Amino acid sequence: MGAQWKAKHKDLAANAKGRLFGKLAKEIMVAARGGADPGSNSRLRLVVEQARKVSMPKETLDRAIKKGAGLTGEAVHFEHVIYEGFAPHQVAVMVECLTDNVNRTAPQMRVLFRKGQLGTSGSVSWDFDHVGMIEAEPATAGADPEVAAIEAGAQDFEPGAEDGVTLFLTEATDLDLVSRALPAQGFSVLSAKLAYKAKNPIDPANLSAEHLEEVEAFLAEIDANDDVQNVYVGLAG
Repeated sequence: MGAQWKAKHKDLAANAKGRLFGKLAKEIMVAARGGADPGSNSRLRLVVEQARKVSMPKETLDRAIKKGAGLTGEAVHFEHVIYEGFAPHQVAVMVECLTDNVNRTAPQMRVLFRKGQLGTSGSVSWDFDHVGMIEAEPATAGADPEVAAIEAGAQDFEPGAEDGVTLFLTEATDLDLVSRALPAQGFSVLSAKLAYKAKNPIDPANLSAEHLEEVEAFLAEIDANDDVQNVYVGLAG
């Protein structure tokens, strides 16, 4: 959770895929400002690959690229805003938003943070690292994540659990470079994105079941907001 919080059973919700496509479409439109060709726009390439891996319809994908690149004649402007603060029981939270109306989003965030504490810029970000995160799984037998991390230029890695997916951590500026290098080391990239990772995450075991449930409920409410792209939390695991 110290990287990006994911709601429990989120993928099972009836509208989960639709919401995921909506968030990816925003990311694609923003990335496409730098050019509509993924081959020469690394930021766009990474998001497009992520969209394809979750089976976003090609028509939806192409429309988002054209819209973001200004090829449809429609004016598109999303502002990237980060809200910092604490969930209940002093759990640090960073909320990443893409919004077309900050005057709508800001008061919504103030309401959502009432059960916690909304901070000012820098109030918790000092305790997070801005890093590249790449989820990858072995594509060949015997692929070694430690060797792959060294050879591909990753800063660190976190072995996967039962699903076998390894999380490779990179410098923010090296995300595209490492994601391109991992396949040669026997790993298939599932997702690659910039994210925030807590430096000193709280062990959930140190929270009572009741307190942890309150934190989860708080995070779920924030994540349900249409302007929220990602929620990063200072919890380990």
